[in-house]
Amino acid sequence: MAEAFDPVAYINTPRWRSSRLGLDRTRELLAGLGNPQDKLRVVHVAGTNGKGSTCAFLASILQEAGYKTGLFTSPYIIEFADRIRVNGCNISPDDLLDVTLAVREVAEAMPDHPTEFELMTAVAFTYFARQECDICVVEVGLGGRLDSTNVLEAPELCIITPIALDHTELLGDTLAAIAGEKAGIVKPGVPVVSAIQEPEAMEVIAAVAAEQGSPLTCVDANQLEGTPADFSYREWQQLAVGLLGSYQPENAATALEAVEVLRQRGWTIPDEAVVTGLANVYWPGRFEVLGDEPTFIVDGGHNPQGAQALIDSLKQRYPGRPVIFVMGVLGDKDYTAMVRQIIGYEPTRMVICIEPPNPRALTTEDLSRALHDELLAQNAQMAKLHPFTRPKHEVMIREAKSIPAGVEAAYRIACDLSDSRLVRDSKADPFAWLNGWSRAASYVNPVVVACGSLYSVADVTAAYYEVVSRVG
Repeated sequence: MAEAFDPVAYINTPRWRSSRLGLDRTRELLAGLGNPQDKLRVVHVAGTNGKGSTCAFLASILQEAGYKTGLFTSPYIIEFADRIRVNGCNISPDDLLDVTLAVREVAEAMPDHPTEFELMTAVAFTYFARQECDICVVEVGLGGRLDSTNVLEAPELCIITPIALDHTELLGDTLAAIAGEKAGIVKPGVPVVSAIQEPEAMEVIAAVAAEQGSPLTCVDANQLEGTPADFSYREWQQLAVGLLGSYQPENAATALEAVEVLRQRGWTIPDEAVVTGLANVYWPGRFEVLGDEPTFIVDGGHNPQGAQALIDSLKQRYPGRPVIFVMGVLGDKDYTAMVRQIIGYEPTRMVICIEPPNPRALTTEDLSRALHDELLAQNAQMAKLHPFTRPKHEVMIREAKSIPAGVEAAYRIACDLSDSRLVRDSKADPFAWLNGWSRAASYVNPVVVACGSLYSVADVTAAYYEVVSRVG
């Protein structure tokens, strides 16, 4: 009976979770559903970093312009229905049930059952078609060329956000190889907008665009300046975005270039819609400040570039303030580089290890070991360079039994260290004349940062609000 059918459980059935790149199953599934994707006008977005934020910016702008706007992203952050939205509203439980039942009927008849993401793609496209969306912003799941979303034959526009080394076992171990996979979404004659890229990646994107006869527009880094609260790009002056990360103006600039291309293609997008859309956007888990006193931030950056962007944001918004990290990563990411960046950030005072709710998660024990090894290595290097200094970092590393336990520990410690009765400056050091001994590390008024994986964001957020309700 339909009442007993759980669409989320069906889509997430473990035997369908494996990533099997290719388009044949998706095409067969969508054909059985009447090819709903052919009824949609779509902006297709690929890349490594900034995809979700760029999609959120553009969808917010289009909605402000009066268009009924679909948004398909992955993975979900707070709840499963986050992935499929129309005008900022998640797909309703009833609609998710109805659409998934239709998808299941076709999928069960296929000799090669679709994967989890292929099912999700079919649900999203079918829902958007039923809702008669004016335009949809669709984020690639993995790669581009062989991603399920790449069944779109003639999108309005293709966007490629910054490319970095990620999923190297599937996409290649060089920027050029990965760029080739990401640029696989480019279709003949369809305009392309590229974010700021490394030269190796940009060369590939430009070559693919030229081969496909697709006009290419690139974000100009020299035209971008300012902070999320006040930035300018080309003729756009004194804009503000609703996302706080130091990297968000670059994502916003990519959305601005997309707006110009869409205008050229006949879409009516007033300046007021652009300004309001950028300012009002909300996207969880991207340098999101959950609360103050103490300051508590959750950030889903999950690779070395994301970790560096997080650190740059901390330097810009909370310069010099000590940091307590609550960190959990996936084992198939380049977590050693992320650990190097976290330990190398001078204000780091503590790292509490957690385990993301994902089968690919790195255990707290292994993360703790990696952090300890990196701390020893950096201190040994510092001792070689400056033999008369004490270790540069005095970082405490702990393992939490659970995400809620790690969040509560960090929150309580930060509350204690935020006490105004604490002495803010250490006493004068009698050995201050020795290089590096002139100032003791401060632990007062720390920032708590939960980071390392998008898969942890929902649990961290829930744990934070729970502990605030109890502790105050």
